[in-house]
Amino acid sequence: MRAPRFWGDPPARPGLAARLLAPLAALWTSVTRRRLARGAAVRVGVPVICVGNLTAGGAGKTPTVIALLGRLAARGIDAHVVTRGHGGSLARGDRPPVRVDERRHRAEEVGDEPLLLAAFGPVWVGRDRAAAARAAAVAGAQAVVMDDGLQNPGLAKDLAIVVVDAGFGFGNGRVMPAGPLREPVADGLARAGLVLAIGTPGECARFRAAWPAVAALPVAEARLAPLETGMDWAGLRALAFAGIGRPEKFFATLRAVGAEVVAARSFGDHEPFEPRVLARLAAEARGLGAQLVTTEKDAARLPAAFRPRVLVLPVRLELVDPAPLDAALAAIGLGTPAG
Repeated sequence: MRAPRFWGDPPARPGLAARLLAPLAALWTSVTRRRLARGAAVRVGVPVICVGNLTAGGAGKTPTVIALLGRLAARGIDAHVVTRGHGGSLARGDRPPVRVDERRHRAEEVGDEPLLLAAFGPVWVGRDRAAAARAAAVAGAQAVVMDDGLQNPGLAKDLAIVVVDAGFGFGNGRVMPAGPLREPVADGLARAGLVLAIGTPGECARFRAAWPAVAALPVAEARLAPLETGMDWAGLRALAFAGIGRPEKFFATLRAVGAEVVAARSFGDHEPFEPRVLARLAAEARGLGAQLVTTEKDAARLPAAFRPRVLVLPVRLELVDPAPLDAALAAIGLGTPAG
């Protein structure tokens, strides 16, 4: 989803577009509240950590899930991921949950994020998140990490982490379609146990100042840092392309490691890469004398035959201070690092 320009306005008196869309935003809020209040959430016998956000578009949930899997593994905890599998054919209708096999499944079957996450731990895809979590528990999961689903009422959550792109914050503070929010900030924070702000120190400071309501919760700060792979990016002429929530952040990261981004092409989040699109990208790169570069998540959607032609710049979440997250994990019985 490409965000309208006014979605990024700081919290203030709403502009004309937001005011005109306010009735639809009120309807969206009403429907969301009714859905969240409906029925009793299912418990599956193991702690459930939800990594979610309040806004439409990318906030950094996938790197957060990867980091969580690592921290839980350091505690000797076998954590499984449960996810919707956006765009995957195996998560449609009433199909039973599927455990992702990165050697066999494709992105069009299970979704790009599950395919990426499967390299870091067991991943279950299903439209019914409670059924997927039960399947994980039966398979031996000692904890479940729910990728997205803060607004999903079916599965009880022991810890809900609200992930925020600190540079964007909560946009203009309005609910869709008047703004980027899936629900009002106060509603979402009331169900959260931790806020994870991802950005530079300056962005995190401005986010805290603009949204004082987050001070009622523990706040952890982090940044997304390029993973050292031995690749020398300095001076590389790159045609960068990305279909993530905020492609411009990827392009900025690529420039920051020294690459010369001679062209940048943005696609919709999770948008499939059709053969004609890939052919066009390859032809443009040849014409510019540039190397194709993309994100890990986008690479998961590339056909196997095309992947060798594309370099990937992976990023990982680095916590400024892990204490708030570690305290939140300990509070739900997930202890301290082993050894």
